[in-house]
Amino acid sequence: MDYINYVKQQPITGMTGFGGGAASLAFEYTASGGGGGSGTWYGDRGTFAGGYGGNTNTIDYIDITSTGDASDFGDLPQAVRASAPASNGTRGLVMGGRSAEPGPDTQINYFTFGTTGNASDFGDSVTNAGKGYASGAAGSTGRALLAGGNGTSGTVDIEYFTIASTGNGTDLADLTSARYGLGGCSNGTRAVFGGGKSGINTIDYKAIDTTANCVDFGDLQYGRGYIGAAQSHPAGRGIFSGGENNAGIDYITIASPGNASDFGDASGTETATGCTSNATRGIIAGNYSPDGDTINYITIANTGNATDFGNLTRNDGYVCASSGD
Repeated sequence: MDYINYVKQQPITGMTGFGGGAASLAFEYTASGGGGGSGTWYGDRGTFAGGYGGNTNTIDYIDITSTGDASDFGDLPQAVRASAPASNGTRGLVMGGRSAEPGPDTQINYFTFGTTGNASDFGDSVTNAGKGYASGAAGSTGRALLAGGNGTSGTVDIEYFTIASTGNGTDLADLTSARYGLGGCSNGTRAVFGGGKSGINTIDYKAIDTTANCVDFGDLQYGRGYIGAAQSHPAGRGIFSGGENNAGIDYITIASPGNASDFGDASGTETATGCTSNATRGIIAGNYSPDGDTINYITIANTGNATDFGNLTRNDGYVCASSGD
């Protein structure tokens, strides 16, 4: 059963947010400050593509270094929710999703962060990871990973794309277990995937540029799906925000496997938020249940509760959040 239809009949209690795919948050922090470009997979312009309040093709953007409401960036080729993000600092990918009720959409779209306008077709996913509620992560070499997802029983599939070159995905490796509604983050060389729908607290990791399967990293504080994830460089900190009506924010040190620790709380018990970051600040945006347009921010290198940033142009959850220049 498709989760969106299910939750209308039987709302979930207990979690928040997700950016990388359907509602997962992955943050990135680097000592040299914001900025995308060569060797980075983030920047100061945050984007929020697609989403659900009724599937949408809208793309919003913000300046992460300031505060204020989002503005219109352009449109996706199709209305879609629960896509997974990736960035090489210059180009953003919107990977897969759910474009119909309950059908999947394996199309990959792309746009250039520095130039507002509509997204274009990039290629297609070749595994079940492209069918929605998956997680994205990117590395410093420009490789994008698309992991998990599927929107039904979940999948272990991980495939990769070269962000600078359009084309279809390539099957790469597996998660330690099948799941969807997970969040992904990266420190440039290692990808970490945490959480999953229906109370999963598992965290996996793998080297981005190898074919090795994921191995166990540790556990989140709270088992939850539709979660967001982000990362921070000097401290190498990964953040997992909310999920399934849970306001909690967890953090890990990406280079050191172990269980997550408490960071603070988002502004409310949100579900299916989209999350991204620049070099210092993490962004948590949107909400499916209840419908919301809120944007919050945190300082990744610290701990503490999220602060109000502004609002999206629409009330949507399951937005695909990424950043670049």
